[in-house]
Amino acid sequence: MTIDEASERYNIPVSILREYESWGLCGEVKKVMGAWQYDKSDLEKLSVIMTLHDVGFENGEVEAYMRLLLSGASTEEERMRMLRKRREGTLDEIHFRERQLDRLDYL
Repeated sequence: MTIDEASERYNIPVSILREYESWGLCGEVKKVMGAWQYDKSDLEKLSVIMTLHDVGFENGEVEAYMRLLLSGASTEEERMRMLRKRREGTLDEIHFRERQLDRLDYL
């Protein structure tokens, strides 16, 4: 599957696919007539990348997480630390917004 086909089929912006390629995380992706060919494994990695973006990870954090993931089970603790940190940040933001709503309701 080419970059344009992957982008269209999975609704992944081409910019994210190009960034993924630039990280060198594509593994055994082959170039055919100048275009990357994505396989099932690549699409699974892209799904993780999109999820990380969706939950608020910045590009550098996504790349670091993916490199850890590809390094294997020995990195699980570090990956969990990253996820817990993002979760705590999200909860802090939710609590801040709840306080804002309380103030609005007071007014």
